[in-house]
Amino acid sequence: MFNTLYRKCLNLAAHKSSKYYLAVVSFVESSFFPIPPDIMVVPMVISKKKDFLKIFLITTIFSVLGGILGYFIGAFFFEIGMKIMNFYSYEDKLINFKNNLINSEGFYAWLGILFLAGFTPLPYKVFTISSGLIGFNIIIFIIVSLISRGLRFFIVSYLSYKFGNLFTEFMDKHGSKWFTIIGLLIVIAGVIIYLIFKYYV
Repeated sequence: MFNTLYRKCLNLAAHKSSKYYLAVVSFVESSFFPIPPDIMVVPMVISKKKDFLKIFLITTIFSVLGGILGYFIGAFFFEIGMKIMNFYSYEDKLINFKNNLINSEGFYAWLGILFLAGFTPLPYKVFTISSGLIGFNIIIFIIVSLISRGLRFFIVSYLSYKFGNLFTEFMDKHGSKWFTIIGLLIVIAGVIIYLIFKYYV
């Protein structure tokens, strides 16, 4: 199933209405669809380099809008949200998320997790739904989603624009690893800044 969806998304990237399909894939991927929009972003930017900023903005905006849908699924449609969580095998972890969110450390930990989910290959949809299920602050959720999703898709779009097929080969071999490393470094830097302000400022 995943291979079929993957190939269909690649085909949509070459369609004359590819931007509209990119918007749809970006939207649904943030709440339930298993294929990330990066699959379409890379070939679209390579074939339409002058549109790389437009492609980045479409992906980011509709991904965050889809994330808001995921949040509302978790907040108001519990059974649907839990079915999606079960599909990705995250239902047991949700209990720990909710318990840890009670204290301030848990709140900041969730901020880091949400950022990593938006930036790295972690299933972002799981964390959009989880945020709704645990009642996480929706304004902060939207801000973190905009930053993490925007940063991720800008990097993918810009590097595709700059390096073309070389970046495609790199993504195929090492993309997941390097996005995870960069995301962790950003979160660690954020934690260090937080600790400095908390104890020394």
